Amino acid sequence: MNKNIGVVWLREDFRILKNDALIYASKNHEQVCAIYIYKKKDFDNRSAQRWWLFQSIENFKNKLGLINISLEIMEAKSYKEAFETITKKKNFSIYWNKVYEPKFLLFDQKISNDLKLKNINFKILKGNLLNESDDIKKNDNTPFKVFTPFWKTAEKFYLDKGFQKNEKVKPKKKKIKFLNHATNLKNILPKKKWSKKFEKFWNPSEDEAIKKIKQFIKHELVDYGENRDIPGVKGTSKISPYLAFGQIHVETIWEECQAIQNKDRGYRKYINELGWREFSHSLINYFPEMLKGNLRKDFDNFPWEDNAKHLSVWQKGITGYPIVDAGMRELYKTGWMHNRVRMITASFLVKHLRIHWKEGEKYFRDCLLDFNEANNVAGWQWVAGCGADAAPYFRIFNPILQGERFDPKGEYVKKWIPELLNVPKEFIHKPWEIDKDIKDFEIGKNYPKPIVNHEEARKAALEAFQKIKKKTI
Repeated sequence: MNKNIGVVWLREDFRILKNDALIYASKNHEQVCAIYIYKKKDFDNRSAQRWWLFQSIENFKNKLGLINISLEIMEAKSYKEAFETITKKKNFSIYWNKVYEPKFLLFDQKISNDLKLKNINFKILKGNLLNESDDIKKNDNTPFKVFTPFWKTAEKFYLDKGFQKNEKVKPKKKKIKFLNHATNLKNILPKKKWSKKFEKFWNPSEDEAIKKIKQFIKHELVDYGENRDIPGVKGTSKISPYLAFGQIHVETIWEECQAIQNKDRGYRKYINELGWREFSHSLINYFPEMLKGNLRKDFDNFPWEDNAKHLSVWQKGITGYPIVDAGMRELYKTGWMHNRVRMITASFLVKHLRIHWKEGEKYFRDCLLDFNEANNVAGWQWVAGCGADAAPYFRIFNPILQGERFDPKGEYVKKWIPELLNVPKEFIHKPWEIDKDIKDFEIGKNYPKPIVNHEEARKAALEAFQKIKKKTI
């Protein structure tokens, strides 16, 4: 057993189960501590996630304390600056798990060279994907741009490797301190108190993540194929924020799913969602230009609208289209939005309002507790039609029909838009058509009129799309 201190650098790894870096350090060192490097700049545009990060650190610090491993917070302007401070220490080895984003993988390469030059022992271990982000390629050694063949290949590749034995973190005899000065945890919390309400909906801990996935698989997975599109029922796992911060490893979710006997449509649809996450990470690493612009370059010529008023009413959930507004209000109040409604709200922004997908991506990044760069960018480009295996731009969601199909009784809408509580279900997704007196309701007074006409907006969007088609012929 190595008498040097084993330091574990945490990033998106707030778990004990399947935390390879933590397991490796605990097996090879008598004393172990964990550090989290807080880069404030990284969270300037991720307000909601600052709340989740604070809670995650606090909960994980307590959990690690039970096995005599300390968790210390270090604030720095950059990882490079932080490592300059860390490497001044002596008699330690450092370990961390990969984060599958180009900037993080590039840093891993650079810091590896520095640590070798300084003769500091280190090890970088597998992160929170089923496969490494560069494992899956076509037979001609080029990356996939279409989901179905990607996932078919990736699933087989993972299964062929065989399941890894679940090793455990080894408790330590004595807790030690590594940093000379640790940052006050409360510095992480957003200054706006709006995030306080998240406590009603979330408990950011590993134990809660495991409890959630087990309950979902036991009770909801069988009907997931149908219920996942209905925002008014409990049909999804809501595990995404826990995945984003690594309170649970995707392999744990996979293994829990494999344990069930009835692997029907619900199972397959849910496993495919894990596949889309893998696909998104593959895309941004093979095509890092996606992180700054359109994967499909013909969309660089798309005539987007620059309309601050329309962007603002979309963000506030007062567009006059109930299913859109309900989704935006759910997002602001809970830090999460139902996936079907994410597609509807995103489509409304980029097609009805013709506002650049980057504006939506930016707003979701700030408000979503489950923000993940790969998923967010790939998702927005999918809706906008400018990404890989994307929905065609000319496929424009009708927010009225989407509401009537997936929220027929208006249960979801009424939950998030109380001013529509007295509106009959036949008008709930088109309240401007009400032709009788409704108690405590008047369109344009209690609830806004639509900011755009659906048919006119659809026509304008298709005309805009024709312009880029002509330019690329």
